[in-house]
Amino acid sequence: MRILLIHAKEFSFKAKSKAIADAESVDLTPSEASVENALVVFTTVEDVDTQNLREVVENAVKDIIDVAEKVKAYTIVIYPYAHLSKRLAPPKVAKEALSLLEEELKKRAEGKYKVVRAPFGWYKEFKIHCYGHPLSELSRAYAPKASSKPQIEKKYFVLTPNGEVYKPEEYLSKADEEFRILIEKEALGKEIGEVENPVNALCAKFGFEWEPFSDYGHMRYEPHATLMVDAVSEYAWKLARDLGIPVLRIRGTNMFDLSAKPVYEHAELFGDRLYELWTDRKHLVMRYAACHQQFAILRDYVLSYKDLPLGMFEIADSYRLEQSGEVTLCFRLRRFYMPDLHILTRDIEEAVNVSRKLQEVIHREATRLGQKYYAVYNVTEDFWQEKRDLLLELIKRDGKPAIVTVYPAGIYYWVVNVEYHIIDVAGRPREIATFQFDVGNAKRFGIKYIDENNVERYPVIIHTALIGSIERYIYMVLDSAVKMERQGKKPYIPTWMAPIQVRLIPVDPKSEKQMQLVEKTASLLEENLIRVDIDDRDISLGKRIRDAAREWIPYIGVVGDREVETGTINVTIRRSNDRIAVKPEELVAMVLEEIRDYPRLQPTLPRYVSKRPSFVYLEKPSTPKQDRAKH
Repeated sequence: MRILLIHAKEFSFKAKSKAIADAESVDLTPSEASVENALVVFTTVEDVDTQNLREVVENAVKDIIDVAEKVKAYTIVIYPYAHLSKRLAPPKVAKEALSLLEEELKKRAEGKYKVVRAPFGWYKEFKIHCYGHPLSELSRAYAPKASSKPQIEKKYFVLTPNGEVYKPEEYLSKADEEFRILIEKEALGKEIGEVENPVNALCAKFGFEWEPFSDYGHMRYEPHATLMVDAVSEYAWKLARDLGIPVLRIRGTNMFDLSAKPVYEHAELFGDRLYELWTDRKHLVMRYAACHQQFAILRDYVLSYKDLPLGMFEIADSYRLEQSGEVTLCFRLRRFYMPDLHILTRDIEEAVNVSRKLQEVIHREATRLGQKYYAVYNVTEDFWQEKRDLLLELIKRDGKPAIVTVYPAGIYYWVVNVEYHIIDVAGRPREIATFQFDVGNAKRFGIKYIDENNVERYPVIIHTALIGSIERYIYMVLDSAVKMERQGKKPYIPTWMAPIQVRLIPVDPKSEKQMQLVEKTASLLEENLIRVDIDDRDISLGKRIRDAAREWIPYIGVVGDREVETGTINVTIRRSNDRIAVKPEELVAMVLEEIRDYPRLQPTLPRYVSKRPSFVYLEKPSTPKQDRAKH
């Protein structure tokens, strides 16, 4: 809080018009006043004052009373004045601070002074005649002391699909190895020391790297990584469309004004990982998911119960201020892409019903990668006590015991928040997919529907990321590949998301006949939106084949004189390690069958390997050398 104290012989003000939508009602404060011998307190409430508002106000009151006594003022005027700082508190906090300031001054004045407060959020005219003595112009600034965040009391249980409830430590002997790791970490607080994670090297291999010219936790995506991100983004959209409910795809902005009441309240509930910035006089928050934009759009819709369930989807660039020592390449980032889906449902029962399909998709997608999920159900105390039958239904669908963390009721906007974890190759639980039942934000943002009795109601909103964030899904794919390798198998990534799906290699790039067959095959593949390139470099055949293998290209096709004579391609299939001779049309059919029902995207690199810089992802460090220790 910042104040400017003026001892005025005369002071008057008059409210003219509202400056902001959340302006104070003039029924609560006078719209105009004229006083003499007044200590005018021009007051700016700052964003940091939210941390310990009462302490800030009490310190300001002491100084104001002290100066009023010294100058022998008759009246103290609290005058909201936004021009003493650029970092303003949201209107809700500012009004609370000014009201508290007035209340405390009236208590301390003990009848010696009259206290007047001008209305907040108005354009006002004022006239002032300053006395001009040594104490007639003073300024003060107050900052709250850092306060420790209150600890939330949580209770942990293990709930089985049969409805049996255990204390976490009691269930350890019954749990399989991976579930035991999750129980120890999530419920019993066991710390896992630093472990070398081979997935980081794979991320770097495919062009996922830290950006040293940015903030910690911000990545850059080279061509292979860009293709993978785009492919997974489109796949996430396909999964949302295939749920069997109407889903709208939108696109929005990534920063929102904290002076907007619903934005501020949602941010307050989200916690302390907010990315904030100030521009002009606006205090903005970088979105941490797609909630703000989707809710801002949905509030404008006129909805009936017949429209529900209704989904809205966006690939949202999201920002979370993770601690610099906790950011992890491809997994824990400060800026990432979230394929965020929100589904409006009529009530909790319908939300539970809709989530059946969500759970099917979530588990299916992990299984396709050779992974299995273990769930942590974060629930509120009232849901645990009153809706345990619904919770048990959800856990039965998962088909295995889950950790249940019980929170006090009413502290968040959700009543159920499910985290699906894998245990990665380094032995750490990693949350990937999620869904939650939101009972607070519809009212907060003004999202309504009309029920069958023509009554206006607030929907329950399901938040879900069916495959997690884009980067976390890719992390899971690469983790699966490392696990394959440790089992003695050849690691691979699914062909649909491979940056290059087919590489064609002429034995002699200078041979016109070989190049004709290669070009013809490449064109046929491209016509079917299969990503293909041609290694036409003037280096040995063995090195070109090895380079293709190092990039994990699913199909490597070699064309020599014998292949020209037979009109075939000698193809090595990475996944099975088979080597077969096929016609170009057969190669197309083979690849199309494997990528059926998956997105097909244009390549991110030129067709000819000779026309691009030397990409050798395997030789890149997992982080820039100068930042490796910090990450």
